[in-house]
Amino acid sequence: MTEGFETDMLWEEFHRVVNMNSEELRAYLLADASNEEGFPPDPDMGIDELGRSVLHVLSKRKGDLTKTDLDAMRRVVELVETMGDKTDDQSRRELMSVGHDPLRG
Repeated sequence: MTEGFETDMLWEEFHRVVNMNSEELRAYLLADASNEEGFPPDPDMGIDELGRSVLHVLSKRKGDLTKTDLDAMRRVVELVETMGDKTDDQSRRELMSVGHDPLRG
């Protein structure tokens, strides 16, 4: 994909705001999607789409990013910057669904 200054800056900003690793995020998304009903038959059902995109980006190298990946990264950075580090339950769940735990320093 396109490498350049803008991609480099976005990569750095994304990895600054996403402070959960892929294993932590995957476990959180699966637990959140399961609720009390148990896991759904389709592993993607109930898992936040943007959260899945974050997992996908975390598994890539910068040079392998697609336009879709870059769009998802921008959305995550914007969401985290807009919400800040709110720690009420609903806000924290929303932030954690994209890999940002506001309780981490």
